[in-house]
Amino acid sequence: MTDAGGADWTAPEVELVAPGVHRIPLPLPNDGLRAVNVYAVEDGDGLVLIDSGWAIPEARRRLDDALGSLGCSLADIDRFLITHAHRDHFTQAITVRREWQTKVSLGAGERPSLETLHDPDRGRLEPQLNQLLRYGARRLVEEIHAGMEGHPPLDRSEWEYPDDWLEEGELSLASGRRLSIIETPGHTRGHVVFHDESAALLFAGDHVLPTITPSIGFEPVLSPNPLGDFLGSLARVRQMPDARLLPAHGPVAPSVHARIDELIAHHGQRLDETMAAVAGGATTAFEVAGQLRWTRRGRTLDELDQFNQMLAISETGAHLTLLVAQHRIEVVLDGEVYRYSETD
Repeated sequence: MTDAGGADWTAPEVELVAPGVHRIPLPLPNDGLRAVNVYAVEDGDGLVLIDSGWAIPEARRRLDDALGSLGCSLADIDRFLITHAHRDHFTQAITVRREWQTKVSLGAGERPSLETLHDPDRGRLEPQLNQLLRYGARRLVEEIHAGMEGHPPLDRSEWEYPDDWLEEGELSLASGRRLSIIETPGHTRGHVVFHDESAALLFAGDHVLPTITPSIGFEPVLSPNPLGDFLGSLARVRQMPDARLLPAHGPVAPSVHARIDELIAHHGQRLDETMAAVAGGATTAFEVAGQLRWTRRGRTLDELDQFNQMLAISETGAHLTLLVAQHRIEVVLDGEVYRYSETD
């Protein structure tokens, strides 16, 4: 978890990354990522925080300490700007709001996912698990259901609605700083990034990460073509002026463009590998995922834990969906399972 200079980006220290902008890494529970970056932006007499962290006691303590080192407190946060509605980005904003009435803002494209999470008739991970059945991963789904037995139901109080829904456009802060809200669907349907063109900064959330590739295709309300959305969003950001990359996970990096080029190349290669697996006889997303290698360590699907197996199979499904959209392969629904084959 070190950057090119050898520093540990997850260390509990506040980093001044640009004038008036401070990076605050907050811990994650039982998560290979270990930390999420929250950015405190000075805004007149207060602060605007981009993302908020996971609502766990240790993250709250770290945030209190970090703000204290800046001569501030939670009471000085005027607003949270949330890149997307994942637990490690969103839920601490909700708990802080209960105490301080802090405004919470979230991309409008996340509304369907939050509405699904609030549906009392839907169980934990129900939409994602149903999708995994379509991908041919019945045994994994049965194992996950068995592991959930006896667990408490989803705490929907962590997923309260924001105060307002962000639409694409310009956002002026009290300090005069101007942020462009850019819709970047892919990692989630409603993901947004915040571009400070005058300071050449991109608050990228999970859209562009410096050392890993964002997961695609695993959310409560799935886009018809999540990987197509993601690649389109990358291309759009690539057309903007280059900026310093302020990611949610990993160290700050000097060029958004350089990392986008790497991500596009990665998915191009993965599309070719997925196509080759189908040509070799794999017919479901589960079968294809079993022929691919995962993480920088090149692990097999069986070597991943259950959660990362879900991500891997879902991402494989997203690659297959794009190949179908490109007319490079065909798909039919065979009972409950999508089956893929080469085009005639």
